[in-house]
Amino acid sequence: MKQKYISSFLCALLAVQGVNLMAQQLPQYSQYMLNDFVMNPAIAGRSDYWEAKSNNRYQWVGIPDAPRTYMLSLQGPFKNYKMGMGGNIYTDIVGPTRRTGIDLVYAYHIKLNAKYKLSLGLNAGIVQYAVDGSKITTHDPGDPVLSANYQSTIVPDVGAGIYFYSKKLSIGIGFPQLYQAKLKFFVDQTTNQSRLAPHFYGLATYKINLGENFVLQPGLLVKYVAPVPLQVDIGLQCIYKNTVWIGANFRTNDAVSVLFGYMYKNWLLFGYSYDYSITPIRKYNSGTHEVMIGLRFKKAPRQSTPASDMQLENK
Repeated sequence: MKQKYISSFLCALLAVQGVNLMAQQLPQYSQYMLNDFVMNPAIAGRSDYWEAKSNNRYQWVGIPDAPRTYMLSLQGPFKNYKMGMGGNIYTDIVGPTRRTGIDLVYAYHIKLNAKYKLSLGLNAGIVQYAVDGSKITTHDPGDPVLSANYQSTIVPDVGAGIYFYSKKLSIGIGFPQLYQAKLKFFVDQTTNQSRLAPHFYGLATYKINLGENFVLQPGLLVKYVAPVPLQVDIGLQCIYKNTVWIGANFRTNDAVSVLFGYMYKNWLLFGYSYDYSITPIRKYNSGTHEVMIGLRFKKAPRQSTPASDMQLENK
């Protein structure tokens, strides 16, 4: 019975967030060092191969209608033109709300010197926000804010990023949803305070060689969207022979994570992470699972692959 009340409360809370859309709108990722491209378009074309990755995240397992996120990304280089291109297709389901979109990505890479490069990136696409009112029970029947109908709106989505990198160091800044498009769910809606909220992602990683077989990679991710407090992820991964890795993350005011992965013959990648909530909601769920599968379409030459790329090329 307690779980039923918790589920109803969570569903109502998420529905209100989906309609107002004034706070954090983008999903969490625990394997951000493995697929940082989804947070920063400037990363497209960083390596010497094309790759596709599928992220699948199941948050707060055990709570009905908890968040689920599915992401498919593709990116790679056009080295003759010093640029990278790619795209993302995604669906983010939170209770009775759904966010679905597609975007295309372009990045231009500038060689600063023999060691460092700088990339500037843009992404543009469309995103649909939808609310299924049939899944929501309101206190006042006929409340137009939470109609029993399926309401949706489609708006343009534009973002940008900057990426500074070498073989060991990478520092990236991503600005998703720069264009604050208005979200209008109802035909007769006369006032509109719902908009896409601009976000900020800052990610830095560094690779430390520990002998011939091991690489240690710390990472720091900073996220901000007004009016939500600043959130910080601190991560550490240990990579063995470019093939196997294990790691852990700490996310302020949210969760701690453990993760591991395996690269098969430098073309097939598998990653898994488990989050344990450190907030009171941990009493009502059995954790968060995130699964990643990746494919490389061209083997990267060892002498030119950036070590900042979490594709397990040990330098």
